[in-house]
Amino acid sequence: MYLDFHTHGKLTKKLPFSEDYTHWLFSEARSAGLDALCLTEHFNTLGFEALYHYIAAHAQPDGDTLLFDGLRIFPGMETDIAEGGHILSIGPLEAILELNRRLEPHKEKGTFLPFSQLMDLFEQYPVLVGGAHPFRAGGNIPLLPDQQLRRLHFFDLNGKDVAENRQQAETLTRALAARLHKPVVSGSDTHQAAQYGCIRTRFDQTVNRVEALAEEIRQGRYDIVVSPQAAFQVKTAALLKRALKEIHALGGDYVPVLLGRSSVFSAPCPAEKKSVPQETSSTAL
Repeated sequence: MYLDFHTHGKLTKKLPFSEDYTHWLFSEARSAGLDALCLTEHFNTLGFEALYHYIAAHAQPDGDTLLFDGLRIFPGMETDIAEGGHILSIGPLEAILELNRRLEPHKEKGTFLPFSQLMDLFEQYPVLVGGAHPFRAGGNIPLLPDQQLRRLHFFDLNGKDVAENRQQAETLTRALAARLHKPVVSGSDTHQAAQYGCIRTRFDQTVNRVEALAEEIRQGRYDIVVSPQAAFQVKTAALLKRALKEIHALGGDYVPVLLGRSSVFSAPCPAEKKSVPQETSSTAL
């Protein structure tokens, strides 16, 4: 089973949820060779519940996972902490939705929970919890007390960081995990489909329960596969993401553009509405 531990179902957390975009992402995940993914959507994204309700309505339940057109989805989310940094949680859909609702008062910057309080909350639920891209700029996960960090179940070797500097990302992440006696798994951090497959975790067998996934990790029955094209994939995804965001900012609908269903704007843009000046006569030149 090829699994990606860190993915998103939206282009950005500030844009509206799009059923078509999410469906397209999942179809591209299968095309990229993934059998399963952990959907670790930002806990404060617009339409968090709408995203999961859409998936649940179009998927077949299988253990703790959802089968969406052949793609196995482990529900999850990515949560900011007050100290700076992101924490991944993976669990049954009901647990993830309830956790997200309980975090409602802490979704704005300045209200994020400290790591210790977030872990107190997570430990009330059957979820796997990991440190996302621990050495990403702006995060302070490695500076937290060791006795707190040992509450995590894994660390994320992140595709974006590997693409930027693989040796540094691997060395730092594995050293932190070794110090705390924790495993390292991998996630692409995909928001845009070109990034799928830049890094994957390959398991010996397919599992559909979070506890079974945790046991496979504990036993080390997996390995991490990095694409030789990882840097190109991440760069391409970043460029396309910026272009699609700009379409939205200009008032266009990026989803049909991406899917090849229509032009950028449903109506003429302001420049097109202006009258065309009459051709200047030669005598005026």
